[in-house]
Amino acid sequence: MEARKRTFDTNVQQLKYKVLRAVADFAYEGKLDRAYYDIPKLIIPGKEATMRCCVYKERAIVTERVRVAMGGNLEDPGDPIIEVLDIACDECPVHSYNVTPACRGCIAHRCVDNCPAHAITIQNHHAVIDHDKCIECGKCLQGCPYSAIIKAVRPCEQACKIGAIKMDPTDKKAHINQSKCTGCGACVYQCPFGAVMDKSYILDAIDILRDSRDNTRYKTYAIIAPAIVSQFAYAKIGQVVSGIRALGFHNVVEVALGADMVAHKEAAELVEKGFLTSSCCPAFVTYIRTQFPQMAEHISHNLSPMAELGRFIKKADPDAKVIFIGPCTAKKQEIRMETVRPYVDCAITFEELQALLDSRGIAVEELEESPLDNASYYGRIFARSGGLSDAVAQGIKEMDLPEGTFQLKAAVCDGIEECRVALLKANKGVLAENFIEGMACQGGCINGAGCITHGPKNKAEVDKYGKEAMEKTITGALRAVKAME
Repeated sequence: MEARKRTFDTNVQQLKYKVLRAVADFAYEGKLDRAYYDIPKLIIPGKEATMRCCVYKERAIVTERVRVAMGGNLEDPGDPIIEVLDIACDECPVHSYNVTPACRGCIAHRCVDNCPAHAITIQNHHAVIDHDKCIECGKCLQGCPYSAIIKAVRPCEQACKIGAIKMDPTDKKAHINQSKCTGCGACVYQCPFGAVMDKSYILDAIDILRDSRDNTRYKTYAIIAPAIVSQFAYAKIGQVVSGIRALGFHNVVEVALGADMVAHKEAAELVEKGFLTSSCCPAFVTYIRTQFPQMAEHISHNLSPMAELGRFIKKADPDAKVIFIGPCTAKKQEIRMETVRPYVDCAITFEELQALLDSRGIAVEELEESPLDNASYYGRIFARSGGLSDAVAQGIKEMDLPEGTFQLKAAVCDGIEECRVALLKANKGVLAENFIEGMACQGGCINGAGCITHGPKNKAEVDKYGKEAMEKTITGALRAVKAME
């Protein structure tokens, strides 16, 4: 399993890649029956621990990671996409509020006076918190003039802006409230111990490709999200397309084309209804349905770009198999929906695509470029925050309505916190805008949890990629599609 060197943001992500790569290797070699036994020893060799207390715990954790990488029980609608590995979740601080050495032992004792639970006492001229009494109200922190009291929030809790993941007071481990979880995967990337993982469809993707028998039994289509422009820094997009084809796909199509279709339909729906929330981000849609059910009637009735494109492909080729490749863990949840299941057979992330490419020894940076030009500028910029609103505005413009008939006023929500504010205002009837563009990930899809690299992304790169599209209008892209039917 000699792997080409890859650069990831963290060692946790590197470990995730190694497990995915090993699972893919074992699948292609027909050795999956040995995966649970052999992969942990392959990834954690020798007798010296490098991450945990001992190699035995390290291997036990890798075994759990193998289980999740092999999909768990994805056919069960109740089996969550995002899961906490209990054995890996044991190193984070248990108590939120703690007194640091910065405490000067002052005589004002505002921390003591502010505490309604009488949980703070002064011992040897130093404040001490009785955590059995502490109600974690934070009033001691607010009162300390030396900022000597700190609040330590678990990274997974800090990442989840809707409060779906919390420490269980009984076992002190993180637990996910699946009734609130949107599947965005923010906790997956932020957990520094890799104790939170997204289930993988990588084995399903391999099975679909192999069972096609080189596309003779049925044709397999890869539909790739426009956020791919922010990935695979070591190769050109055309080379990545060639690499995807080399995996055995019949064709590679831009999900941006589905975005063109959605922008066209969503523009018409908005003009008709007068107020709308977008339907493109599955985590945002789930957030509305679970946290603002009274607003669900305003969600666009259109499918997401992924599902819309899948429907188009299967209408043209009913026997086709469609595999989505993108940055989004919530897409794995979306393809289980009754409205989407007929059109998309599998969803994998860019992380999983990298593991597949390396498993087959495909060096994309050495390949000739393949063309990828299905969509318009507006379809491609869906990858960034604000791109959807720009596309809907263009869709309205291309409707050629009489001047002054309708004006788009978009609330561009960059991240779930901004989504919450806009939805609260809309629910109370005080939102000035008539269209809510909701993106659960800050920056948009280019910062999805399933990206190979995270951190700041340049939106200008997305716009540059969009400008490289042959079609400059939504109508032009749809006209070109119609000509192919």
